[in-house]
Amino acid sequence: MKFRPLHDRVVVRRIEGEEKTKGGIIIPDTVKEKPQEGEVLAVGPGARDEAGRINALDVKAGDRVLFGKWSGTEVKIDGQDLLIMKESDIMGVVAL
Repeated sequence: MKFRPLHDRVVVRRIEGEEKTKGGIIIPDTVKEKPQEGEVLAVGPGARDEAGRINALDVKAGDRVLFGKWSGTEVKIDGQDLLIMKESDIMGVVAL
């Protein structure tokens, strides 16, 4: 299935965190926090301003981004757990 977000929405896949601490202790799934980093899979065309012009988004597909712990709406598309959020919920792009 193809999914295209509307307006200033962004589709993000969470990037899973480490399963071990630096000391080698394995972290069970029940106490792991949800990762706040993800990869942008798709972006909408942008939001309209008062004059009706579309303002393009700053993020693009493939960007690695940081977002708030409770940001976005969790959805399942083609068996993948994804997040749909507004661009304003993204705090920044991680440079590799």
